[in-house]
Amino acid sequence: MSVDPSAIIVAVATALGGAIHGSEAPPALKDYGTQQVQQITDAAPAIGQQVDDAVELLPPEAQGAAQQAITDTADAVQDAIETYAPPPESASPPTSGGDTTGEIPATEPEPEPDGTITEFGDTVGQFDSMPLAVSEISHLPTVSDASPGAASQLGAIAVFVPWFQKAGSICDGIKAPVLAALYSAENNFRYGASAPVSPDGARGPGQFMPGTWAKYGRDADGDGKADVLAVGDSVMASGHLLCDMYEEIDSWKQAGIVSGDVLDLTLAGYNAGVGAVRRSGGMPSGLPDYENQTKPYVAKIRAAESRFTSILDPGSGDWGGVGGRIVEAALRYLGLPYVWGGGNVSGPSGGGFDCSGLTSYAVHAATTENVSLPRTSETQWNIGIEIPLADARPGDLLFGNWGQAGPGHVAIYIGNGKMVHAPTTGDVVRIAPVFDGMKVRRVV
Repeated sequence: MSVDPSAIIVAVATALGGAIHGSEAPPALKDYGTQQVQQITDAAPAIGQQVDDAVELLPPEAQGAAQQAITDTADAVQDAIETYAPPPESASPPTSGGDTTGEIPATEPEPEPDGTITEFGDTVGQFDSMPLAVSEISHLPTVSDASPGAASQLGAIAVFVPWFQKAGSICDGIKAPVLAALYSAENNFRYGASAPVSPDGARGPGQFMPGTWAKYGRDADGDGKADVLAVGDSVMASGHLLCDMYEEIDSWKQAGIVSGDVLDLTLAGYNAGVGAVRRSGGMPSGLPDYENQTKPYVAKIRAAESRFTSILDPGSGDWGGVGGRIVEAALRYLGLPYVWGGGNVSGPSGGGFDCSGLTSYAVHAATTENVSLPRTSETQWNIGIEIPLADARPGDLLFGNWGQAGPGHVAIYIGNGKMVHAPTTGDVVRIAPVFDGMKVRRVV
């Protein structure tokens, strides 16, 4: 049995119960971890030696990172997965720490043919309760075979994406990438009954204290209860809370009561309470908690904002017709992990998509299953007609990373110089600028 090192690490973490997100994960989301644990069990006793061999291939510092990845922060999880699942020997790793935006990705190996604590003490009672006009979300990502307990930080975001996008439209001051960066800092996209609870009793993916949840918690996902542990209920509550705080702090700034960037101060209020913002006349300061927790918290979120923009923000464009349906089918899986050999016309497999798996699925789904592409980027290049990049329209396929066998990467054009793709190991389905040297084929 051939076991990919990244699958070994993920499976071991799952088997040990590390970083499990909770019992509310959709059943399909849990399947991947179960499958990996079963794979290890079936392979016993040889698996122990395989794990040892895989770990021994890594430098000592990476081995230490693996242990931290199982028990510590989601950032360490992502680093560990990138370390334990290196690109194939013919590929060169990305040079920007896993974010390949603006770079030509490493050659994709094609398959064979088919924790900051939040304190809301000062926010309770500051704002009047308001009804939440929450319409139904048209779809949640069908994140087949991806376990939130075993996924990297970015992989775990997939189930949050439609809610971040919805909550990011409540007001102008709070956008989806800010919400995603905040949730990364709060609880690393962990949710459900077994998600960590802070020492102060803050709960759920948004780390709500009971008093604040009583004020802002609503049944956003339509399951009949306002559940602080649920993704949709929590994200929408955070969106409304943050928008209320943003409006209040902006009014204080206009009145000369506080100074500073309103978004920075709003994030500080989410952590320390808006009363702390007002008392300090801006960014909370003077107390150890403000200096050691609140200020770094705000800085971390703002620094991560651009990273999540590249995942969450497809921009705008004319997505009509079959090409638009191709784009929409791919965007449904924003945040799903890249998995070598993952995906086919039926959707993700093995926990995610590789580049040609994503294009195979999106084209097949958008054409009502009438068009089935070959499975690799090289063979997909032979379908349809080549057109100039200047004439590309949403739904066209973009090919790049050229080698002797043809293109090593394929993506879907979404308009305005952007594409959606599954970049490389350690990354996720995301939006990116079109890479230099890409060529276009129209397949439908």
